Amino acid sequence: MRTSDFDYELPRERIAQYPADRRDESRLLVLRKDGGEFEHRRFHDVLSYLRPEDCLVLNESRVIPARLIGTKENTGGRVEVFLLEPASNGLWRALVRPGARVADGTTVVFGDELRAVVETTLEEGKREVRLLAEGDPLEAVERVGRIPLPPYIDREPEAIDAERYQTVYARVPGAVAAPTAGLHFTEDLLRKATSEGVHVARAILHVGLGTFRPVSSDDPKDHVMDEERYELTPAAAAAINEARAAGGRIIAVGTTAVRVLESTADESGIVHAGAGSTRLFIRPPYAFRAVDALVTNFHLPKSTLLMLVSALAGRERILAAYREAVAEGYRFYSYGDAMLII
Repeated sequence: MRTSDFDYELPRERIAQYPADRRDESRLLVLRKDGGEFEHRRFHDVLSYLRPEDCLVLNESRVIPARLIGTKENTGGRVEVFLLEPASNGLWRALVRPGARVADGTTVVFGDELRAVVETTLEEGKREVRLLAEGDPLEAVERVGRIPLPPYIDREPEAIDAERYQTVYARVPGAVAAPTAGLHFTEDLLRKATSEGVHVARAILHVGLGTFRPVSSDDPKDHVMDEERYELTPAAAAAINEARAAGGRIIAVGTTAVRVLESTADESGIVHAGAGSTRLFIRPPYAFRAVDALVTNFHLPKSTLLMLVSALAGRERILAAYREAVAEGYRFYSYGDAMLII
């Protein structure tokens, strides 16, 4: 397969710029892997497709306000530091703009409570920076940083984004993009699911900037995924394995949950607790070991995420669903509508 095989046409007005008025009132396109007509529902109807003993796997990663807008301490020139992930020895990997005019050793000031020293230049335009604050630097980042909305949301962050660009179950800071399939869930919807016998397990995968990096090679096999940090606790692994043993389906909420499950599963589909980093690139043909079904959003053309969902449901079936979604007026990408592949 070629990267061009995963292309599709999307009118620009179909890219959601704001979330739905209510999380669970977004639309839901239901795609059955065994064929049949597409179904058009509202997201709260997802409960009617779940069964007792099924296990929803949620990603508890929390988006940090990774965009820091400051000035050079010595000249007052404007600088943006975009935090990517923590490195060793208290450093952070980051993007610094305008990079060519910010020398190693430059101190950037963000108001009265946070500074960053640009210490080292890395490959691919990345830098290592040291955050300095009177208390916990990450707490200062939470106060002075901006939510890093994706580039296809063509506006500056607003007050609504502080709440709505996080899942209701976001707990562990570290992501620079939201696990957007989870944005449709409400606390009430999750309570109803558990009251009906559906299990809920929680994992962590911190989404990095690579989630937006397009596949530039003609052959997807030549694309290298960026590392993303994950964690699966013993309790979560036990809940997932027990649900499968009882005949339940493992339903990943988002492609990030898929990558945790498939990165930690053995050949028999048993997942194992652990923490680490993964570069797993799921694309056709891929034999899923741990995931039976998926709640997901609609993804960019020629992206690794579109390839992942195509591996689960079939490329032609997915592209047909996308054409249906465009024709039916669905909203796309992070703040857009959802799909259930079951």
